[in-house]
Amino acid sequence: MTEPRTHSIPSARLRLNIFEWGDPAAPPLVLQHGGRDHARSWDKVAEAFAGEYRVIAPDLRGHGDSDWTSDGAYDLTDFVQDYVTLVDALDLPPCAMIGHSLGGNIVARYGGLYPDRVTRMVNIEGLGFAPHLEAEAAGRDQIEVLRGLIEGRRTFTQYAPRRFPNLAALTARMMEIDARLTPEFAEHLARHAAHHHEDGSVTVKHDPAIRDLTPLDIRPETKHRLWAAITCPVLLCYGLQSWASNPALDGRATHFRNARVELFDNAGHWPHHDRQEDFIRIVKDFLR
Repeated sequence: MTEPRTHSIPSARLRLNIFEWGDPAAPPLVLQHGGRDHARSWDKVAEAFAGEYRVIAPDLRGHGDSDWTSDGAYDLTDFVQDYVTLVDALDLPPCAMIGHSLGGNIVARYGGLYPDRVTRMVNIEGLGFAPHLEAEAAGRDQIEVLRGLIEGRRTFTQYAPRRFPNLAALTARMMEIDARLTPEFAEHLARHAAHHHEDGSVTVKHDPAIRDLTPLDIRPETKHRLWAAITCPVLLCYGLQSWASNPALDGRATHFRNARVELFDNAGHWPHHDRQEDFIRIVKDFLR
């Protein structure tokens, strides 16, 4: 597997780590990972596209080899701000973007705010909560929500990164989370997700304060307006065995101007891992 180039950029007083594959002069393709993940989880996808694109995969703040926030607070608006900074710092022309889960939310909001900057968008289970869950959240007492947020942050910032006795234990944990992973790929994900210590133990790289993003987010109606503002074609990818709600059935796909839903059987929340060859083939056709 080809090792990527790596460098960093500053964003809001943090250092964001970036990996790149392919010809720097080729058309860019940005891959944004999800929550409690890391940029190297895209390695196989990146290699499949590196012959045609300058593939760019950033580590989110608090993830991978990027800096953690000093206060343990992570809001979607901050992630989107980092993404805006990334595109500007790399002076990217309008280009294709792929995002998974949290990364899909980030890319979708970016595409709604700056529709002229995105030529194709692939969103992998990254539209947030299903409508019925958002309706439940909207009915909660906002004072109680705020109190829970403050108390939760006080608790989360005291957590230490989870330590595993060895890399094999972390690999096993990866396979518990996604049983469809091959042992080899699970080990690859674990190796790049870990800080390695002299005694052979490993700790995960992501900030343990990253639990749930703030519930004090923009309203669903505002999200729908952002999705409707996206002008490029959008591919919404979902695993049929995922816990995530199918946007073709729950109505969210209708808020996009030009979107189709691609469902992957025998796939959970990570169809780009679980059905990797099919995912790459479908996305290549879509980007062309």
